[in-house]
Amino acid sequence: MNLTKIQQFFLKDRFAEHVGIELVDAAPGRATARLEIQDYHLNAVGLVHGAAIFALADLVFAVASNAHGTVALGINVSIAYLSGTRGPLLVAEAEEVSRNPKLATYIIRIRDKSETLIALFQGTVYRKRDPLEP
Repeated sequence: MNLTKIQQFFLKDRFAEHVGIELVDAAPGRATARLEIQDYHLNAVGLVHGAAIFALADLVFAVASNAHGTVALGINVSIAYLSGTRGPLLVAEAEEVSRNPKLATYIIRIRDKSETLIALFQGTVYRKRDPLEP
């Protein structure tokens, strides 16, 4: 699938849109997205909320795994928060590290504007045979 088709499909992700996540680039097995931090993304101590970071990572995980053109559903994820940040921008990059007909695994790196590694997310998907419907 090309970037335009992937972007059109993931416009259906209303939660990512609500959070403010912007898909920047995508291809089979990889994706990049960004999130401009707003006040509502901050937790009680003024740092970017873990849920906002997770949502950003989860979107690029979904895009990278579904960009092969067939439905891929997350079956296991984990995230390690490595550094706090106040923003003003976060970028997540997904990279496919393993794929077979049934399962695929991805590493997602989330960095802030100064390129500091904020979090590492690892996810595994179950790959269905169903084509991704535009």
